[in-house]
Amino acid sequence: QEIIMNVNFIAMGKLKESYFREACAEYSKRLGAFARVSCAEPAPVDLPQNPSAAQISQALELEASRIREHIKPASYTVALCVEGKELSSEALADKLAELGNRGISTVNFAVGSSFGLSEELKRSANFRMSMSTMTFPHSLARVMLYEQVYRAFSIINNSKYHK
Repeated sequence: QEIIMNVNFIAMGKLKESYFREACAEYSKRLGAFARVSCAEPAPVDLPQNPSAAQISQALELEASRIREHIKPASYTVALCVEGKELSSEALADKLAELGNRGISTVNFAVGSSFGLSEELKRSANFRMSMSTMTFPHSLARVMLYEQVYRAFSIINNSKYHK
């Protein structure tokens, strides 16, 4: 059956590079065939050049509250973080299909700033996911996330894209 889901990308900060913005816009548009897509870009906290651990921690708490403003009650939140679980494209598709079958209508993908997400936000998320053990520029990782979510819905809907 057709699973219409709300997919919310909540990512700290605007993408500076136009080519990354265009890539995200393209995958969002394609994903729109399978889900209602929204993207929030709360402002990250400005930190000094060499911030202390306390300054980083304080900034992450404030950023977490800005992310939480975009999370609707009864939705499912995936926190993107290095220590999260790596999934294959098929496993992500299975996870999203299972959520839809459980009646969950909204999935949030929370992406932190360059210092990541607060510990508290990661703990409160329903699932922690890692894109890779490799390190990618923040903006490229966001494009990869959009593409993988689009790919997952393509798999669920047996579209030719995944082949």
